[in-house]
Amino acid sequence: MKQLPLPMHLPARDGFDALVVGRNDHAVAHLRGLVPGAGVAAPVYLWGDAGSGKTRLLRALAEQHQAQGERIGWFDAGTALPWTLDEGWSLVVVDRCEALDAAHQQAAFALFVEAGTQGVQWAAGGRLPPVDLPVRDDLRTRLGWGHVFALQPLAEGETRAALRREADRRGILLPDEVLAHLLTHHDRDMAHLMAVLDRLDGFSLAEKRHITVPLLKKMMAENIHDLVPNPPPAP
Repeated sequence: MKQLPLPMHLPARDGFDALVVGRNDHAVAHLRGLVPGAGVAAPVYLWGDAGSGKTRLLRALAEQHQAQGERIGWFDAGTALPWTLDEGWSLVVVDRCEALDAAHQQAAFALFVEAGTQGVQWAAGGRLPPVDLPVRDDLRTRLGWGHVFALQPLAEGETRAALRREADRRGILLPDEVLAHLLTHHDRDMAHLMAVLDRLDGFSLAEKRHITVPLLKKMMAENIHDLVPNPPPAP
């Protein structure tokens, strides 16, 4: 009988200090400056392909506010309606703007206006630049009038560094050959790679074995449907 590990691994760190910045240093520097008490800055919009780090950076911004005792509101295309601004928030985040349907676009627009009236910092993200978002014109205009940053995915060396940093944080040994296999046989999407690393950490505990390429292959063979992020549609 296989032993299942208890969920005792460390939660993921969301702060800026845990980031491998890569070519996104200007965006990170700007977000770091959006601290409570410094006054409300112009809205921020981050855009880039899947895996470029939009959500990760928005979470770091939220963590920065929460670390100072502030409360934030987080919404995305899947957040149930209605959307209501809490007077105690210092930051409102809207993620996955490219996927907002008509009702959520209306909610986002109303939230944007109310946040501006109440002096609440606004930040948002999506896969497309504001001009190309399939949203109503008034919302598109507001998402684009502040600071807009196009995010770049990490280069291979930076991706290696990010995975190594997370492995070190977990206290696990991640051999070079395992890193090479991950980068050769998996999507470079950092969210996917981190999910694979998280699963591999637990799988190695369950198997009572060190992390190796054969162990990774065994895990993939046993969990292939869980680890493929976007399986092809059924015919």
